[in-house]
Amino acid sequence: MSRNNMNTKDKTFLKKIIKWFWILFIGIIISIAVFFILIANGQIGYVPPVEDLENPINKYASQIISADLKNMGTYAERKENRIYVNYKELSPTIINALIATEDARFMDHSGIDIYALLRVFIKRGVLFQKSGGGGSTISQQLAKLLYTESAHNVVERLFQKPIEWVIAVQLERYYTKEEIINMYLNKFDFLYNAVGIQSACWVYFGKLPKDITIEEAATLIGMCKNPSYYNPLRQVERTKGRRNVVIDLMCENGYITKAASDSLKNLPLTTHYNKVDHKEGIAPYFREYLRATMSASKPEKKNYGAWQSQKFIEDSIAWETNPLYGWCNKNKKADGSYYNLYTDGLKIYTTIDSRMQNYAEEAVAEHMGNYLQDIFFKEKAKSKTAPFTRSLSQKDVNLIMENAMKQSERYYTLKKKNVDEKKIREIFNTPVEMSVFTWKGLKDTIMTPMDSIRYMKHFLRAGFIAMDTRSGAVKAYVGGINFQYFQYDMVNTGKRQIGSTIKPFLYSLAMESGITPCDELLHVQPELITETGEPWTPRTTTNKRIGEMVSVHWGLQNSDNWVTAALMKHLSPYTFARLLHSYGLHGKIDPVVSLCLGVCDASLNEMASGYSTFANGGIRVEPIYVTRIEDMNGNIIATFAPRSYEVISEDANYKMLGMLQSVIDGGTGNRIRRIYKITAPMGGKTGTSQNHSDGWFMGFTPSLVGGCWIGGEDRSIHFDQITEGQGATMALPIMGLFLQKVFADPLLGYSQSEKFKIPPAYANPCHSSSSIEEEMNYSSGEWDDIFN
Repeated sequence: MSRNNMNTKDKTFLKKIIKWFWILFIGIIISIAVFFILIANGQIGYVPPVEDLENPINKYASQIISADLKNMGTYAERKENRIYVNYKELSPTIINALIATEDARFMDHSGIDIYALLRVFIKRGVLFQKSGGGGSTISQQLAKLLYTESAHNVVERLFQKPIEWVIAVQLERYYTKEEIINMYLNKFDFLYNAVGIQSACWVYFGKLPKDITIEEAATLIGMCKNPSYYNPLRQVERTKGRRNVVIDLMCENGYITKAASDSLKNLPLTTHYNKVDHKEGIAPYFREYLRATMSASKPEKKNYGAWQSQKFIEDSIAWETNPLYGWCNKNKKADGSYYNLYTDGLKIYTTIDSRMQNYAEEAVAEHMGNYLQDIFFKEKAKSKTAPFTRSLSQKDVNLIMENAMKQSERYYTLKKKNVDEKKIREIFNTPVEMSVFTWKGLKDTIMTPMDSIRYMKHFLRAGFIAMDTRSGAVKAYVGGINFQYFQYDMVNTGKRQIGSTIKPFLYSLAMESGITPCDELLHVQPELITETGEPWTPRTTTNKRIGEMVSVHWGLQNSDNWVTAALMKHLSPYTFARLLHSYGLHGKIDPVVSLCLGVCDASLNEMASGYSTFANGGIRVEPIYVTRIEDMNGNIIATFAPRSYEVISEDANYKMLGMLQSVIDGGTGNRIRRIYKITAPMGGKTGTSQNHSDGWFMGFTPSLVGGCWIGGEDRSIHFDQITEGQGATMALPIMGLFLQKVFADPLLGYSQSEKFKIPPAYANPCHSSSSIEEEMNYSSGEWDDIFN
């Protein structure tokens, strides 16, 4: 009886246990369901709204692409140098390596891999094995990358996991498997400003994702576990071991054979590191100019200082007439917002040819670093006023240095911290350890900040540009000698006195006015009267043929100031100033008689545009820097066409073309032939400003027009002797070196046999002036009183 009672009690107790088990089990299931429903509704933790899930990565760097389709750099927000890459542009080896390593059943689950979770639970939770593997799917890892902040402890991380599960499931609902892989690879940060797989492929291997090999893909995917720990630049052996693990997993999952796996694992881990830094890499001055131009805002007078009135005028004109200027703030996206250069993933296709850009940078470095700077140092070695001209007093030098100190970043920072003036001067005159620029690399030294300013002023600056004569496409752009230390752009921003490079513009006005190259005049010092009634007499640049009859052609060939001034005497300074604006010089130009010798300022960009006229039948072409802009999906959203303007007639231009070729063949530009052995038909002009402060050379072939400027940071920094201070010595060699490299590269397609298209009557400037006049039905009788 008692036994029956015990059995009954046992059964009743067992039923209660089963009942409570099911109640508890169902309760847990309901609780879990409620828990996940609350997460999905955003009542527990953070789950992004649908709009965010539909556009989870909204920041992509914009790319600058050269004419020969090389990536020149990017514009990105800090730590967001992510370049969008489409799934179809990925190498299959990258995708296979990712799936094999991170989520072998990726194609079979819907965001959560139950098998992987059970494996982790048993191996780690029950058996306490450290090698239990991971349970996170690629979708979960993407959810973590997109929406999860770093956890401060294990408990916080445990609470984050279920939220990531919910987001992973939602991502799987909105996106295909290919899109999830693409987003994951675009989002991951591979260190060294390599955000996303395209940046990583470039930074570590100098390649595009489609060109990555199996072992390179394994290296990058191996980094996904912990990029700092598996750093291929600092931890080579450790990263190689991780790479080989990935290769083994690819073999296990059938992506490669055992033989291929064994072979690949024996390869050394090699990288080709490319630093991502806007101050380094190809064409840094150009990239900065392009950034500033495209992101410019509409000019407002209040944003310009009193001394910037001319710049305000030029910027205002550019805003209205130049489609590239302020492009981001003139054009809107589909959602009505303006384009953002740093986050919209634009592809900016430029006119720069990466090979020609390299040649230009090499030419500048060779001439400046191997010759000219050493000569300048030697000249200034024993001068108390160095690097300034000897004609300056010590008082003048001290004043310049005082202003330079107050314009320095160090002074600005100290002032911002409210450091008093006496203390600031003490700091500037206290020696400290520093690294300074030299042409042979950085040099560690000890000097005062004041001395360092003076030291840096010793370095001559340079600018160079080359562009297509017909389209205006800028092929090479060198704004200075080193962007990291000298960031002022001497192609577009800087304007300096142009000296004798102005003379062809004046001579073209003379040709339009009826003068011919072969008209003659007495070579004596002319006297011109200014508007204020004062006499002005230029100095001669040569002692040749004084008192003899010389031709206009001879005057330009030898850059003679007396011949030039004689022309100016019978032309209007006002007409000449207007013509200079037609040649593309945008700054303020005073219509004075001395204008004929180049007292006005201009940029290299403007001068190159002006000289394109002579190679292009009298038609000036504006420099063009960008051909098209695409959005990150490859849709063309903007195109840019050449802009050209007629400046002078064909007749005047043919006459000018013949004279400018003679400058190269036997005049002041003859070093192009004699030293650099350039045989191509070519016209050009050297230029030297007052006191040798600026050295210029402008030159053109049938297909290329370019120019170079050399000078000091201040106009009072220059050679004291004309021998080294003239444009033929300072600037011309860079053009010579550049053309040597360009013509030696057959892939560029430039030939020294290409000819200018000149009618036979103009082939020789002084062949027969009468035959030219007869052919053109032209008479120069009105000039008889000047040239007889």
